[in-house]
Amino acid sequence: MTGKEHGSKRPWVGVAVIALRAGKVLPGLRRGAHGSGQWAFPGGHLEYGEGVLDCARRELWEETGLVAENPRPGPYTNDVFVEEERHYITLFVLCGAEGGEPVVKEPEKCERWGWFSWDALPRPRFLSLQTLADTGFVPCRAFLSKRGAPQVCDSSSPQ
Repeated sequence: MTGKEHGSKRPWVGVAVIALRAGKVLPGLRRGAHGSGQWAFPGGHLEYGEGVLDCARRELWEETGLVAENPRPGPYTNDVFVEEERHYITLFVLCGAEGGEPVVKEPEKCERWGWFSWDALPRPRFLSLQTLADTGFVPCRAFLSKRGAPQVCDSSSPQ
């Protein structure tokens, strides 16, 4: 989809899930769509009438088999993919993901998942992830600042 389906170019709303476990985050290596060969968080399009946190829960489960624990709204990015003629507002959601291991449930869209510390995220990165990283955002600091957040960040995580 390019945004042209509505008769004019429009931004799309994406939701990306920053799943946290033991101070690490879970990006996957994309395949088959724009950004193929780049690392990105689980996520997808916000459906009509769907809440952002509900979308995050759905996408994390559909793509990895993990359950989003205590999801919280995070930052957003505003990215234009020039070559693809796509414009996305990406809403990031932070959550814990303590149970089980991620599974590649959509192999046509993702090659593999991996747990990485924020300061060692793999490259190349999908545009929204790179934009977020360039802001200086640190997921563990943001998640731990929320009252009642589970302890998904350990003391060695960047704070």
